[in-house]
Amino acid sequence: MTDKIKLFDQVSLVIPVRNEAKFIEKCIQSVLKQDYPLEKMEALLIDGLSNDQTKEIIKKYNKEYPSTIKYFENSKKTVPYAMNIGIRNAAGHYIIRLDGHAEYPDNYVSKCIATLKRTGADNVGGLLMTRGSGTVGRAYAKVLSSVFGVGNASFRINASSGFVDTVPFGAFKRSTFIKYGFYDERLTRRQDYELNYRIRKKGGKIYLDSDIKLVYHCRSTIPGILEQSYQKGKWNIITAKMSLGTMSLRHLIPFIFVLSLLLLPILAFFVPFFKWLLLTELAAYLLLSVIFSFKLADGFKEAILIFLLYPLNHLAYGFGSIAGLKYNPKQAIIEDSESYPS
Repeated sequence: MTDKIKLFDQVSLVIPVRNEAKFIEKCIQSVLKQDYPLEKMEALLIDGLSNDQTKEIIKKYNKEYPSTIKYFENSKKTVPYAMNIGIRNAAGHYIIRLDGHAEYPDNYVSKCIATLKRTGADNVGGLLMTRGSGTVGRAYAKVLSSVFGVGNASFRINASSGFVDTVPFGAFKRSTFIKYGFYDERLTRRQDYELNYRIRKKGGKIYLDSDIKLVYHCRSTIPGILEQSYQKGKWNIITAKMSLGTMSLRHLIPFIFVLSLLLLPILAFFVPFFKWLLLTELAAYLLLSVIFSFKLADGFKEAILIFLLYPLNHLAYGFGSIAGLKYNPKQAIIEDSESYPS
């Protein structure tokens, strides 16, 4: 067995966390159950000054598995700082970013490493299987797994394997960060999109393997959904302003939709054509909402809930994008210093 273990490359799992007491134990347990040898794997949990029981839970596992579960503090609180702390302290030949809001099948690490070696890609990832708790969470998980909800985000809609623009979280060769640079610490959110754009821009490759899957726990309350969607929309624009080309067209659709809802009624006062254009847009949106809601739902009540969640998600996202127009990255970082998005 010892000789066999020597054949495995050292892997470092970097896990940014803040106030994840509800999910972090399941995440750590899924790490410890990996079929990759624990002797060749370390999990670096980077805590952004949590004020719940996250730190205590990590410390408990650190005491039991000191060579595998490692604790680091992130005084800056946000994800890109956490990732860079983890990368700088990682001992592995390969670095895999995990999320404390997610669970991973037993073969997640081994499949990521195998795909990196097989494809020669600079970053690989898999399909995000979204799950929610409670009535709202379960309905919202279906919104986030539908084309009408998230566009052509391949990792959310069970796309086939192939080279893509981005993947969730990501598994990297250590040399990737030497070649393309670390995470941009100015970006409280969307830092993974910016890194992946930088990789692609400089000739690197990002690969989605549909055989790699992970379970992501989405928001399960209306306020949580609205806040997350708003912040995503805002940071899409801030990130795009920093690095033109980082965000794709799908990230701008809610922005364009909300902008049309604000401008078309005004234009309709002067040109009747715009009134009909607005009515056509609203009719098409409502029709698609009904079709997708009833297609995805388990029963009439859930269909109605999904039908309501679609516009709530899209409108919050779009208004967040409009708000993002007035920010520069430095201002946004100051405002979001208490936020730790997943």
